[in-house]
Amino acid sequence: MSQPILHIYETADATLVALADFFVETAKMAIAETGRFSVSLSGGSSPKKLYELLATPEYSRRIDWDKVDFFFGDERYVPADHPDSNALMVKKALFDPLRIPAENIFAVDTSLPPDEAAEQYAQTIRNRYQAEAVRFDLILLGLGDNSHTASLFPHTPVLHDTSVSVKAVFLTDQNVYRITMTAPLLNLGRRLAYLVYGQGKAEAVEAVLNGPEDIENHPAQLLRKAEGEIHWFLDKPAVRGYRYSI
Repeated sequence: MSQPILHIYETADATLVALADFFVETAKMAIAETGRFSVSLSGGSSPKKLYELLATPEYSRRIDWDKVDFFFGDERYVPADHPDSNALMVKKALFDPLRIPAENIFAVDTSLPPDEAAEQYAQTIRNRYQAEAVRFDLILLGLGDNSHTASLFPHTPVLHDTSVSVKAVFLTDQNVYRITMTAPLLNLGRRLAYLVYGQGKAEAVEAVLNGPEDIENHPAQLLRKAEGEIHWFLDKPAVRGYRYSI
């Protein structure tokens, strides 16, 4: 089990810049070692700002994007052209500006029924890695104020799934499906990187990093068992009450 590595900054903007630099560093390292860089992306408004930053000339010229394979840690079960689609958000923020080749983008096919979409995506990942171990070079993650990450939500059956796979999750309170990588799959990542900022996330950060184990209420604790490095990119308001040093 890896100990979390905390990167704490004064502002959200400084946190985003630090994670963008970390993204570039990880990409260069992976490409130098294996010739390719595999990254699992997260959705939401915070990562959108990261992707927009990576698409700027300052960052885009620092990575050989033709050697990057993009996956999604989770996806909302909505049509591909729906405003809530994670893939559509990343397409507009990152893929289109950088003209990422279609063959480098591995998105969830939400035109299929939820369980089929999940199984097909799991197979897509297996096909991409073939005989190699399924280990993404970098997995980007967010944290909800209810301590969910990817689409591992409190009190959902997927929290107890032990397969290295992708599953459909039904959220009864929202009456919607999500498609998510399971915790065992996420835990295989070489590097996991959370992007969390804002005072509203402080309680969840404290619970996940420092609280007693309570998977049902704090699902992100499942990723304490990651095999690789676990990095947290945080601003100061998100870590009030947590003991840290800068």
